[in-house]
Amino acid sequence: MAHMLGAERLHLEFPTRVIFDEVTVGLNEGDRVGIVGRNGDGKSTLLKLLAGRMEPDGGRVTRRRDVRLAMLDQADTVDSTLTVAQAVVGGIDEHVWAGDPVVRDVIGGLLSDVPWDGIVESLSGGQRRRVALAALLVGDHDVIFLDEPTNHLDVEGIAWLAGHLKRRWPQGSGGLVVVTHDRWFLDEICNATWEVHDRIIEPFEGGYAAYILQRVERDRSAAVSEAKRQNLMKKELAWLRRGAPARTAKPKFRIDAANELIANEPPPRDTVSMQSMAMQRLGKDVVDLIDVTVKFPATAHSAEKTVLNDITWRIAPGERTGILGVNGAGKSTLLNLVAGTLQPTTGTVKRGKTIKVAVLTQQLNELKAIQNDRVSEVIGRQRSSYVAGGKEMTPGQLLERMGFMSSQLSTPVKDLSGGQKRRLQLLLIVLDEPNVLILDEPTNDLDTDMLAAMEDLLDSFPGTLLVVSHDRYLIERVTDQQYAVTEGHFKHLPGGVEQYIEMRKRQVAADADNVGFESVVGSNDTPAAAGKPAAAAKPKLGGAELRNAQKELASIDRKIAKWQQQIAEIHEKLATHDQSDYDGLGALTAQLQKLESDVVTNETRWIELSELLEG
Repeated sequence: MAHMLGAERLHLEFPTRVIFDEVTVGLNEGDRVGIVGRNGDGKSTLLKLLAGRMEPDGGRVTRRRDVRLAMLDQADTVDSTLTVAQAVVGGIDEHVWAGDPVVRDVIGGLLSDVPWDGIVESLSGGQRRRVALAALLVGDHDVIFLDEPTNHLDVEGIAWLAGHLKRRWPQGSGGLVVVTHDRWFLDEICNATWEVHDRIIEPFEGGYAAYILQRVERDRSAAVSEAKRQNLMKKELAWLRRGAPARTAKPKFRIDAANELIANEPPPRDTVSMQSMAMQRLGKDVVDLIDVTVKFPATAHSAEKTVLNDITWRIAPGERTGILGVNGAGKSTLLNLVAGTLQPTTGTVKRGKTIKVAVLTQQLNELKAIQNDRVSEVIGRQRSSYVAGGKEMTPGQLLERMGFMSSQLSTPVKDLSGGQKRRLQLLLIVLDEPNVLILDEPTNDLDTDMLAAMEDLLDSFPGTLLVVSHDRYLIERVTDQQYAVTEGHFKHLPGGVEQYIEMRKRQVAADADNVGFESVVGSNDTPAAAGKPAAAAKPKLGGAELRNAQKELASIDRKIAKWQQQIAEIHEKLATHDQSDYDGLGALTAQLQKLESDVVTNETRWIELSELLEG
């Protein structure tokens, strides 16, 4: 494989510590690399060095002369004075970018709810982040660096991004380097993993699951001081080998070694004993939502809105449920009903007499009152011991288990990093021993090691666990069943997250068939957004003509997407076909030319229909 870029003997140090020392790495054509490591160890710094955003103190970074490179930063780099259209496609003529299926796919996948002619300054932080990602993806680049690209994306958006990156380049070409804590995303798109730790970069083959296996093997041979880390990785590996029903991607090599590692490892959760403990503490009743409806009253700017409609949910002792849904679907409303902070418009909420609910929020509200206190003082006010996994542990030991060092016990809470604050927040809640724990996006600010540690702690939680998260790996890891909040209803998902993704695809397709795709060019609201009313484009057509044009436009979009996939497959066949088989090569070339001709013809028709609907 052709070399694209690399770093040779990199050395970088900040005033207080050395970040990299004698580091050498390389990126070849076809590499899809995920970067993992503890927060603060230099993952984002490595991207900046490779992209030329930062110069090393020693060593050098080399790039092939013709390589086109782009990088998505964590920081907001979009010009606030631009419109969304200007930020994404710049000064390119509408008929040019509107006829590009890749551009339409990116805009539809990331910006369906973003005003196309809106000013960037008026957008939320999450929308600005998606605008920056879309602006990068519509470009033609050989190498892409992505720093936390899944931030502000829901489960559906993350699945779309993974699919886009997998089909963006033909097999064996292009290069991708991504920093993310989303372990499902790493497993889905990466064929290599770089772990940044202790001033070095350690390469591993495969995605996150393969990295875990190799890391366990490495840790097995480590000193006794690494025993705790080794046991944690063994438990993670045990779950990876067993897996959730929807999870099918597993390491394909060293299966014998994996079986040896997990042979004596107990199941991640003993379901029988866990439920027994939960029932002793909770009794038989937890929370029952019976025929519950929640409506928000009309305001000067909006009509009355039904968020939840006639929902019945009987939560069992020891239940571990993951809740999925698009932003605004009503997930937080549902959890507020369970927590008792919201009353239904109609219906009944029945609460057990012994339940004690705790909610891990996204806002770190629990730490505001103690932000000037030292960690040791905060912990000293808590319980003197806590039972986790059948073992009695002091709060200090739990802090160590959650990644705190003894030197950090004297640090004021306000001076902790985002990840440390998140860990302390979770620990304080668990130490209070609730028997119903609600987690609302608990993975924010945590690296992959700390996510594994948190999940390990949650494995030993004996009560009822309810989780709302866009982290697919977490949902599959710590919950036993999943539900979706969709269109005001609460739907069980026997097939897990995969079933939810398929359900959302069908919903979007049905919306597109019913109301048509909004015109990409000339729209005052959003471009290429499936499910948006075509009336927003103010067409001059009416009646049957309008409906037929909308249906034809939607049909063309689906056809072009299908043909593009077939074209990519034929290119792969041409690359691997026997070059001396002229008849076979000729047949493949004829198929390719026919498909490319169909795409051009239908793109022209797509533009004509868009102009008609625009009026």
